[in-house]
Amino acid sequence: MLKIDHLSTSYKTIDGDIHVINDLNFEIYDNEIFGIAGESGCGKTTLLKTLYDIVEFPLVIDQGKVILSGEKNGQPFSFESGEIRKTWWHNISYVPQAAQSVLNPIVRLKKQFLDSIPKEDRKNETEKQTLDRVSKYLEELSLSPDILESFPFQLSGGMRQRVIIALATFMGPRVVLADEPTTALDVVVQRGILMMLMRLQKQLKNTMVIVSHDMGVHYQITNRMAIMYSGSVIELGPTEDIFNDPIHPYTQMLVNALPRVGDKSAKVGIPGRPPALASPPPGCRFAPRCPKATDRCRKEVPEFREIRPGRFAACHLLNEEVQKNG
Repeated sequence: MLKIDHLSTSYKTIDGDIHVINDLNFEIYDNEIFGIAGESGCGKTTLLKTLYDIVEFPLVIDQGKVILSGEKNGQPFSFESGEIRKTWWHNISYVPQAAQSVLNPIVRLKKQFLDSIPKEDRKNETEKQTLDRVSKYLEELSLSPDILESFPFQLSGGMRQRVIIALATFMGPRVVLADEPTTALDVVVQRGILMMLMRLQKQLKNTMVIVSHDMGVHYQITNRMAIMYSGSVIELGPTEDIFNDPIHPYTQMLVNALPRVGDKSAKVGIPGRPPALASPPPGCRFAPRCPKATDRCRKEVPEFREIRPGRFAACHLLNEEVQKNG
């Protein structure tokens, strides 16, 4: 469904290029909820924008591309970076970070729904007929059609988030990208949003990509996930396997630092801090914080490869194990 083909991006600045995404090469499958996790500043949002084809100066693609392909209503489609924006809303949609501030506060929601539906998709419908379709869809999402008469400022933060998700999924896109969909919401509302996303994915049988720094979000709803660190994906695999048996040293430290029910042992955070993207260290970028780092780690960039069936990682120690085992 989404193929990230040796993708590298950077931001052009007066002080030089800042490389944010470094040679990412993996696939996101059809009909799955895929998670992207990592510390703030690791490149999660930049990756999501590149997947959605929001590549505007100073952000540029240095190499590689994103390929969006699949089938909708019996018709195959395929778009690459630079073309993906042609199919926005139809085959791919985007729930941006801080989505609650995306809605126009002085325009009623019904007008915002109408404006989001391309004229060619409304065909010969009257405005009332289109709004009737919207109302029916809102009811399927357990939202009252009465909110169409409301202004965004009249709704709570959680309700505005639900409306944004409804806008993004109304056209039945095959891929939905959601950037921190539960940020700034209380835990009760967060659960409601997550349940809504899961229900939508089952209903549409599409692909959802969820970006969040909250590992609990990924554990609850994602099927597979990628762990990002300083612009690179360092581990990728089924979510349950990553939580139960992390293989990359960074993922191990990250998972071990998470609180668990009934576990009263002291939790230790990861020492140090992520490197600045403007001046990353040579070799493995996690090496300065890794207790298992060797001289090779500090000099050579590790290859991202399959370590076990369906499990990928970028680590010299893991690569050496694979080579020893043949």
